[in-house]
Amino acid sequence: MSEQFLGTWKLISSENFDEYMKELGVSFAQRKLGSLAKPKIIITMDKDLITIRTETSFKVNEISFRLGQEFEEITLDNRKAKSVITTENGGLIHVQKWNGNHTTIKRKLVQGKMVLEYAMNDIICTRVYERA
Repeated sequence: MSEQFLGTWKLISSENFDEYMKELGVSFAQRKLGSLAKPKIIITMDKDLITIRTETSFKVNEISFRLGQEFEEITLDNRKAKSVITTENGGLIHVQKWNGNHTTIKRKLVQGKMVLEYAMNDIICTRVYERA
């Protein structure tokens, strides 16, 4: 994994997040909270174990994983997913599967910013983070 992902990131822009949450099946109330949240993401690595901690004023979520190894994840919106994270072209590809559904979260670095592209079916959301 690229060491450039390590560190603390704060959200600076978000496009189509409500539509993406709707596609995931997130309730109206949870979507409103999700839209208000300005997450901070902290990415650390200890040998081959990577941890991504997402902090909002409403909730904290943390996943720890090894690249290419499936793990169980409870998402911020409380889905229980089987997930796997791999690398591709210097980015991180995070696939979550649950109840016959799946979504993909691509993390890449663009001009010093971390760009997350969330995709489910034909809905795409882009969220941009800068170093905190």
